[in-house]
Amino acid sequence: MKISVYNIAGQEVEKMDLSEAVFGVKKNDVLIHQAMVAIQSNQRQVLAHTKNRGDRAGSGIKPWKQKGTGRARVGSVRNPAWKKGGVAFGPRSDRNFTKKINKKMNAKAILMVLSGKLKDNEIMILDKFDLKDKKTKVMAQTLKNLKISGKTLMAFSTAEKDLRIASRNIKKVENILISQLNVLEMLKNKFLLMSKDSVKYLEEKYNK
Repeated sequence: MKISVYNIAGQEVEKMDLSEAVFGVKKNDVLIHQAMVAIQSNQRQVLAHTKNRGDRAGSGIKPWKQKGTGRARVGSVRNPAWKKGGVAFGPRSDRNFTKKINKKMNAKAILMVLSGKLKDNEIMILDKFDLKDKKTKVMAQTLKNLKISGKTLMAFSTAEKDLRIASRNIKKVENILISQLNVLEMLKNKFLLMSKDSVKYLEEKYNK
């Protein structure tokens, strides 16, 4: 399994062998969906919070006696049926949306998405991010040279992490460290751009 490797000028410089165990995994939509839902759930922030009858201000005294008035019985002015009363069954900030997914399942899902992108020609490999200046203009020109159009995820190795600042302001471009690569970020973007060092990192991490 081979893939073309380009330089920052957009010229093909070599063919690179890819591991079948990493970039040739059979697709399983159910597992990919499960991994994606788990990531989204774990990123979810709970903001909505309503006050129940215990949180509302008001006296705890019974408004009127139980019997003899002709009115409906009531025990508190903080009754949800009353104005300024608590909210019944409203959203609370103590809700927990966390979902767990096994490490092996998550790793398998990542390999499936990588394999799918390779099959659809949505992975671009650079020999190295050899930029003269760590500037947005230079990085944008590199993308133009590679003829990448559409939402793009740039994955940087640890040695290349300083280049994230040069790509963060480019329209339709997101960046991530290769060690943090996940299913959600790859599916949100059409293309995946990374260097040979990042490919080697993935093969060392998942080729077991």
